[in-house]
Amino acid sequence: MTTSSPSHYPVIIIGGGQAGLSVSWYLCAEGVEHLVLERHARFESWRNNRWDSFCLVTPNWQCRLPGWPYRGSAPDGFMGKDEIVEYLDGFAASFDPPLREGVNVTGVRQQDDGYVIDTTIGRLTADQVVIATGGYDTPITPPYAAELDPAVVQMHSRDYRRPEQLPDGATLIVGTGQSGVQLMDDFHLEGREVHLAVGPAPRSPRKYRGRDATDWLYDAGHYDITIDRHPDPHKALTQTNHYMSGRDGGKEIDLRRYALEGVRLYGSVSGGGGTRLEFLPDLEKNLDDADRSYIGIRTQIDAWIDRQGIDAPHEAPFEKLWRPETEITAIDLHEQGITSIIWAIGFRPDYTWLPAGCLDTRGRPSFDRGVTKVPGLYFIGLGWLNTWGSGRFLGIDEDSRHLAAQILTRHRAGLAA
Repeated sequence: MTTSSPSHYPVIIIGGGQAGLSVSWYLCAEGVEHLVLERHARFESWRNNRWDSFCLVTPNWQCRLPGWPYRGSAPDGFMGKDEIVEYLDGFAASFDPPLREGVNVTGVRQQDDGYVIDTTIGRLTADQVVIATGGYDTPITPPYAAELDPAVVQMHSRDYRRPEQLPDGATLIVGTGQSGVQLMDDFHLEGREVHLAVGPAPRSPRKYRGRDATDWLYDAGHYDITIDRHPDPHKALTQTNHYMSGRDGGKEIDLRRYALEGVRLYGSVSGGGGTRLEFLPDLEKNLDDADRSYIGIRTQIDAWIDRQGIDAPHEAPFEKLWRPETEITAIDLHEQGITSIIWAIGFRPDYTWLPAGCLDTRGRPSFDRGVTKVPGLYFIGLGWLNTWGSGRFLGIDEDSRHLAAQILTRHRAGLAA
């Protein structure tokens, strides 16, 4: 145990978002001295890396940060960006965490019985370190994006705010995860011409048999399934999130319906250059796979209702509203009137600044419920850290409470040594 000094802390938490501050909440409650380092301002990504119409896709009641559950008047609603920031600011103000903003951490390494943390304010040391930086470091754009005609404006979904940012003409959105489909909807509601490259993301019902689908799944214990008990853990860890929307009180996103309303659909983008963009012939497969996941969730809910003997209204069977007549494998952007492209294909994490012992052979974090094999080093705020809710508001409290208990045990052992 290193003697406390101005540059040494028993615990340093790297990342001042909701996950890092949740661990801080528990450490504050136990009186454990620590420091939280945030490279930007707190909750920066919520304030400045979301589009104007952004809203949650899970109901407000799932916002359950430590000591700070959602207390608003719309538990079944979906907070917009400004409301989310207000909720998070209230959480931080509720316990005044020891947070240093504007501090970038450039390296973490083991030394003796603790850690050395290199930062833009100098070198710090700690007995234990919590990594709460998330997995959204570098926006992904394909290598061939640089070969496309420079007259076509390109941006990543992280930088998108509103349709007026982009020039007149059609916009192609690439990717159908949560961001891609919601941006498509944003353009569609504005009456803008929009094209969509459909990837393999699954989709979910929104309202089903009288309730939000997430309410049924919560009651059925679906969100309590841990990664070690999941029937297909590899799929859980690698699959894109199911898409749906919380906009306008919550709605389903059926891409077939959007196609009938004029949205042009293609398969996955596979390459391009100049004004030419190429697609895989997988549009119908991707639509079918998304529907299969949608039907699977409905079936799961039906089974729960039947087992519990719940009196719930019945729904009509799912029907496909549209199917592609042909698979379009290439287009000319100019001929289609496409003047802009939004890449909504995710982010790439960067963990190169961490000790190799906490990473697997692919350079990804390796842990058991956030506890790594490197003594005193932890992760928090990642998807499936333990359950589906681990990377979301729903599961952060449970995960941070578990990690704080591990940290406290080690801290007390060090004090007694």
